[in-house]
Amino acid sequence: IQAVDSLSSNEFVVEISGQRVTGIFSVTGLSSYSLKIEDGKPVGMEYPPVVITKMVQRDPNLVFNQWTRETVAARGTRLPTRDVAIVAMDEGVETRRWVYRNCWISDISFSDFDTGLDFLIEERITVQHGGVEEVWPG
Repeated sequence: IQAVDSLSSNEFVVEISGQRVTGIFSVTGLSSYSLKIEDGKPVGMEYPPVVITKMVQRDPNLVFNQWTRETVAARGTRLPTRDVAIVAMDEGVETRRWVYRNCWISDISFSDFDTGLDFLIEERITVQHGGVEEVWPG
């Protein structure tokens, strides 16, 4: 029997400044980089945002809730930044890590309230960043 060397999309964790975050549903926009092209030539790098979708959690001391409150309080001043790591796992073992540096929250939106549904409310957090480091353990 030959093992398949691949990543499973449902086994991952998110860390903010080294703290593991709970309640994460999904991460979209995962990218190592995107070349900025002018006249058919690479002239730099663009760093597309990452969107983290999570359950709404009430505890104000959770790392995402703290960061969100600091962001709202920073109106008219410099936004608070964090490093965000998306960590791919395989049966509990880290296989790859994308570390987004100097992240700041640019948008927060929520799923709809609907009396006909019994889904958890989702919080979608758009995170801008200053670059990403891809780390291969071992």
